[in-house]
Amino acid sequence: MELFLLILGLLALIAVSNVFNRIVPSVPVPLFQIALGALLVLLPGGIELELEPELFFILFIAPLLFNDGKRTPREELWKLRGWILLLAVGLVFVTVIVGGYGIHWMLPSIPLSAAFALAAILSPTDAVAVSALSGRINLPKGILRLLEGEALMNDASGLVAFKFAVAATVTGVFSLATASWSFIVIALGGVLAGIVLSLVFIAIRSFLRRLGIEDATMHMLIQILTPFVIYMLAEEIGVSGILAVVAGGIFHAVAKDRLEPYATKLQVVSSSTWSVILFILNGLVFLMLGLQIPHVTEIIWEDPHFNNAQAIGYVLIITLALYALRFVWVYIFSVMEGVSSTTRERLHSTLLTTLSGVRGAVTLAGAFSIPLVLKDGSPFPERDLIIFLSAGVILATLLVASIVLPLLSKKQDGEGVEHKHLTEHQAQIRILEKAARALKDEITDDNRAVIAAVLGDYGQKLRQIHSEQGFNREMRADVCDRWLFAIQAEREEAARLVEQGEVAADTAKRFESILSRTESILANRSIAVFYSLRLALKQVWKRITSGRDASWSAADIEAIRELRMKTSRVAINELQVNMRETDNRACTAVIQHYQEGIRRANLSLNATMHNDEEFQREKNEWERKAIQMERDALQEMYASGEVTLSMVNHLRFFINTMEASLTEEEMD
Repeated sequence: MELFLLILGLLALIAVSNVFNRIVPSVPVPLFQIALGALLVLLPGGIELELEPELFFILFIAPLLFNDGKRTPREELWKLRGWILLLAVGLVFVTVIVGGYGIHWMLPSIPLSAAFALAAILSPTDAVAVSALSGRINLPKGILRLLEGEALMNDASGLVAFKFAVAATVTGVFSLATASWSFIVIALGGVLAGIVLSLVFIAIRSFLRRLGIEDATMHMLIQILTPFVIYMLAEEIGVSGILAVVAGGIFHAVAKDRLEPYATKLQVVSSSTWSVILFILNGLVFLMLGLQIPHVTEIIWEDPHFNNAQAIGYVLIITLALYALRFVWVYIFSVMEGVSSTTRERLHSTLLTTLSGVRGAVTLAGAFSIPLVLKDGSPFPERDLIIFLSAGVILATLLVASIVLPLLSKKQDGEGVEHKHLTEHQAQIRILEKAARALKDEITDDNRAVIAAVLGDYGQKLRQIHSEQGFNREMRADVCDRWLFAIQAEREEAARLVEQGEVAADTAKRFESILSRTESILANRSIAVFYSLRLALKQVWKRITSGRDASWSAADIEAIRELRMKTSRVAINELQVNMRETDNRACTAVIQHYQEGIRRANLSLNATMHNDEEFQREKNEWERKAIQMERDALQEMYASGEVTLSMVNHLRFFINTMEASLTEEEMD
């Protein structure tokens, strides 16, 4: 039961970390997850979860690398094969040798072989961390593909070097010739094992299809089991399980393109299932990393043999040394190959590649796999310090990548940051287009007519936005001013109709609340957040109660819609009469809003007259979903760097005003 509650709690923290990231998108999700994991340990009565390296590699690393192998473009990896080998193999072994001697010189208490082990486990970059950071950092495509390819391959070379260094420390015996031959066998054997086992799994699935077994659930189960079986069998025969799952992932991607072009249903199910699995596994990797850090730190912090400030200094020195070695290695080979046209471009791309070398959970899991004792029964030298240094370098590289990379990746030679961002008008169009595409993806035979009606409204909105091209902030302020003027005209017309007995007082009172809500949103943006939350709670309550508020009858709704049409015509007339040359475009934009409202009110009244209230209710539901799709689109655009933080508030206001227009028609 405790294990179940722990897993449930970790899954909840994954959701919480993503909520935090939506609120503060400038902080990557992995940092939130590491912090939440550490907080879970530090709280009173906090949990302790022992990291089992073998289980960690099988349960997390195998499926994550298998998926990375499947989704990474093979053609681009092949084009970058020379650079990938230089970083994934060449840089790893240079780091082991140079870093090992450097660590031993700085910390003589760590034997040379153990220092090699530490350098080896610090050499591989982390594919999961690179993927987590790439969503919000505008890295050039070539550098991103290079980092992905490097991260796929260097785990194997780093772990093999680590394995031999640890074995040399434990036994006191090391042979360079034996180690070199073993590395070749382990690496090539891992690739071969991944390909052969992938062929077996593909043959099994093809055989099942020939038997007429096309059940997507069964085939999906085989897909999920594939990386685990490949990794375990490869490790069992003594070759690299990591390279096996990477090769298996790449081979499966090739097989899917060439052998399974018809399996569209399975591909859709596979994509959806893997997206959920990877979302959970990525989150758990960083949460577990966070769970280990407090314990690792506490051991060194409380050990009287270590000076805390000195221990932190060692972490910073090792991190800077890794960066320096990586920078020199990349720069030398970029000069030799003439990669960039100018020295400035070469330095910029080299610096991006250097700082993107994030260490992650593979490093920590490897450090925890260090045995407790040597062959003679004595304790492994400075095991706790090695684990502490590994954890410290992971945190340092993650923080540097999170803080510095977004700043560097936005700067282009000869260009300012503004060239990389959309204008506010372009962003508005992009938001509506993204929402429209998301709506199209939701179309089924049952909702085709409803969504088509909503898409028709979006077409009208896009035409209106295009007509507003060139609006600046002053113009938008004029639009708000003219809109508030029109609302006052509506209010006065409603009062006049009540006095003449043409409209019931209750109807006018309800209509007044709608006008006040719209007026508040236009006058104060912070009010929009309150109304959005209030509206969302009302929608939830309506679903729970399975119906509308009893105080709002169909006749009430129809009466308010009719009043809306009358006051809208008066508002249009007042705007036309009071239109000045200085606010011509602002008045025209507000008039278009009212004309669109009259059109939609007519459609709603006609739907009611034809007993099509169910259609209108469904349409309103999809309109609400579309508004949320717009907010998701804005968040995605900000995370990808298409819009600035200062633009986000204006674009949220743009979405809120559209929601306000929709609210005017929602009477419940």
